[in-house]
Amino acid sequence: MKPALRVAVVITTMWMAVPLLMRADAPFESGAAETQLRLGNLLAAQGRYVEAFNAYARLLIVNDPAVLVPARKGVVRTGLRTGNLGVAVEQAGFLMQGSPLDPEVLGLYGDAMWATGLFGEAESAYRESAAIDPRHARARRGIARALTGKSRLTEALGEAAMAAALAPGDAEVHQTLGYVHERLRNYREAAREFSTVLELLPPRDFGLQASMLRSQVAYLRSFGKKRPYEIKQPRDVRFHVVPFREVRGKIVIPVRLNGSGPVEMVVDTGAEQTVLSRRSAQRYGVKALVSTLTAGVGEIGLRGVETGTLESLEIGALRVNNVPCLIKNPPLAAIPTREDDSISPPALGLSMRIDYGRRVMVIGTSLPEDGPADVEMPLYNNRLVTVRGLLNDAQAANFLVDTGGEVISISSSTARSLTRPPAGRLIPLKVYGVSGWDPTAYLLPGIDLAFHDIRFTNFSVVVLDLEAPSLLLGYQLGGIVGHAFLSKYRVDIDLERSVLRLKRLEPAAAKGL
Repeated sequence: MKPALRVAVVITTMWMAVPLLMRADAPFESGAAETQLRLGNLLAAQGRYVEAFNAYARLLIVNDPAVLVPARKGVVRTGLRTGNLGVAVEQAGFLMQGSPLDPEVLGLYGDAMWATGLFGEAESAYRESAAIDPRHARARRGIARALTGKSRLTEALGEAAMAAALAPGDAEVHQTLGYVHERLRNYREAAREFSTVLELLPPRDFGLQASMLRSQVAYLRSFGKKRPYEIKQPRDVRFHVVPFREVRGKIVIPVRLNGSGPVEMVVDTGAEQTVLSRRSAQRYGVKALVSTLTAGVGEIGLRGVETGTLESLEIGALRVNNVPCLIKNPPLAAIPTREDDSISPPALGLSMRIDYGRRVMVIGTSLPEDGPADVEMPLYNNRLVTVRGLLNDAQAANFLVDTGGEVISISSSTARSLTRPPAGRLIPLKVYGVSGWDPTAYLLPGIDLAFHDIRFTNFSVVVLDLEAPSLLLGYQLGGIVGHAFLSKYRVDIDLERSVLRLKRLEPAAAKGL
């Protein structure tokens, strides 16, 4: 069995709990199946994806490959759009078993793997698809996404531009090209591509995605000729050393905002942008330009906020001009503490080292060499920085590297998909996140968890509802590693090399934590 097929079988097992919306007791008469397939295609073309998914799903009982194969492809495409991820992954696996050398099947399988956060498997499928058919636009688009996640942005731009030339009418291809331009700080070109996406969306698809895209286009255009994330520093300086305080498991550093005096901000790699409270935005003269949505742990899920621009953000001798930021307005009510202002070096395009032993943070476009790490893992920067973990020696998942988080947690969808039953009693927890209280949170015992050579046996993890942030990210978050995990190491989040390096602290330093 090929490696990709082994993954398909594992993932199929993971998602069997997701219901399939079809009638297994209604066989199709002659000619009816082809009519049903045409109906699914018509509904999908109109952007009526839920109805199209149901139309395709009814055909999964058909034995005729001429109908079953395109129906499965339709289930994968519409399932990924409508949140029916389990069925989409399952059917992508069946397609791979039947046609492992079909470039379209490989591309769809890559899309399914991407949606589950298995970026390595997705990239392998995309590259195999492109090797068979170099003009397959969706494969080129997938390769562009994979390269972007590795911060190889110039290469990603070439692949995304090629995909757009091959499929000028594919909205998702233009969205990827726009995202690559945005990561390259080419905001004018990004706005152009996102506008093209809006023109290509079917009328029925003008919902949440279109609303957010319109806001994003308006915001990107607000920069005019200004260079976003413009870094100013001495010419011979590659990195900066900043002391930090540790407050309730969070890293706090002094920052200057728009020429202010020192302001204490939390270093939070779990945030996609610099984040200010409404009070801080008013204090430092940051005006709201557009409204958008953010999401995190908590029962509110998707949360309305505003977007503005900091004229300058200074960390020691490092100055970054024209910094996009989220303004938490309206603020959450009935919260136990005031919402933190926070920055994320990866969101600024900078690598970072957190030396918990010396209580210093190093940030820069590159990091200083300081001997080999004890553990080195591939790092993906797809809007947030993630690494791969393995649960119960069988189930792969991606984990957000979150310096603003506290414990090791997994998502509720990951917990539901575990094939080994819990080893003990589930303990309800009261957890507060950026979107309020999570009433479904609980402690799950008896999990074996591994990150490369780091292993936790019979371990208890916190289970959180991560569906809302997964929706906005475009892929499933499998879990989060926070302070309880990271603080035992000197941590390098190296965007230049796309790796997470962990070096164990010396006993004396670890004892002082």
